[in-house]
Amino acid sequence: MNDFLPIILSILAALVVVGGLVPVLLKARKSGAKYPGTRDANDPVQSSAAGGGTLVEDRPDAVKAPAPTFDGTVEDTDVPDDAAGLETIAIDTPAPVEGRLTRLRARLIKSNNILGKGLLALLSGDKIDENVWDEVEETLLLADLGTEPTMQLVDALRERVKVLGTRSPEDVKAMLREELIKLVDPGMDRSLNVERKGDRPAVVLVVGVNGVGKTTTVGKLARVLVAEDKDVLLGAADTFRAAAAEQLATWGQRVGVPTVKSDIDGADPASVAYEAVKAGIDQEVDVVMVDTAGRLQNKTGLMDELGKVKRVIEKLAEVDEVLLVLDATTGQNGLNQARVFAEVVNITGIVLTKLDGTAKGGIVVAIQKSLGVPVKLIGLGEGPDDLAPFDAESFVDALLN
Repeated sequence: MNDFLPIILSILAALVVVGGLVPVLLKARKSGAKYPGTRDANDPVQSSAAGGGTLVEDRPDAVKAPAPTFDGTVEDTDVPDDAAGLETIAIDTPAPVEGRLTRLRARLIKSNNILGKGLLALLSGDKIDENVWDEVEETLLLADLGTEPTMQLVDALRERVKVLGTRSPEDVKAMLREELIKLVDPGMDRSLNVERKGDRPAVVLVVGVNGVGKTTTVGKLARVLVAEDKDVLLGAADTFRAAAAEQLATWGQRVGVPTVKSDIDGADPASVAYEAVKAGIDQEVDVVMVDTAGRLQNKTGLMDELGKVKRVIEKLAEVDEVLLVLDATTGQNGLNQARVFAEVVNITGIVLTKLDGTAKGGIVVAIQKSLGVPVKLIGLGEGPDDLAPFDAESFVDALLN
């Protein structure tokens, strides 16, 4: 019996060790694989001993929440009887794009914009002399239209008024509408490149400085895409701002979209972006959207990091869209930010947030003229569905009503 005692004790010790390792192994499996390779020549190799990893969340199990209608009421939605008492997430039904456009246009019309109303008041007067043209020019500059577009519009208006010979409100409004639409340029391609390319998803990189509403914009855009029956996956590559990943995951959960994020603060954003795109390929989703950290455009190191994120993603798939989010209320300062970002990453579209009564509508023209990049999306409020595709004619009509 004494001969078997050491063997029994050894077996018991081994069982204790194995029992302690099981939770660790299960947790490691849940955390997913980290990208261990050298992403760029100047990047250190990620070590598994560093702790933490990239979490690839499962698609949220959810019960569909009641859908809002255009008049604000709530439609009944069938909920399974066995859903009662379960820990499920109520998934929102995003408003259709058409409804957003109507609502945003109505809100813009009600805003206290100085561009359309100011010009109509000046040009509908009994007398249009050099003083009036000076005021027209000043109004356009105050609306952040920019010097070159301002002179272009004033010259066109001068010629039209001279030829027209009448200044009835209807004639002036029609004239202004035509010239403003020319400046906003309806011919620019404002479509989003969000279609799958063969065996890979479309990849959208969202960039911008802190405070412009970047993460919120990603969440709202996810709602737009879900409303168009797109299968979406989010990547939380903003690893520097506290709670940014959780904020993005919450947006995703509301519309049933999974989020790839790091389980440690300050993780390498390029690694998270890589894992997000890899997960998107593996899960055969339609669109992967990657949220990046806000950067100060005068910080060279941070801007270099942004360029690296894009390069790392391109090891797996082409980046189809680089959307720059700008706060419309910052005016010309936003234009300066746009120029710097354009030097680092190839911006394909602009998202203008906070384009309400406090913003100056001319910034749309100024940004497009400066960068040759279209404004593709606009936001006018804090609501989850307050983001819509930009339409040149609807925008001008809203300014002049």
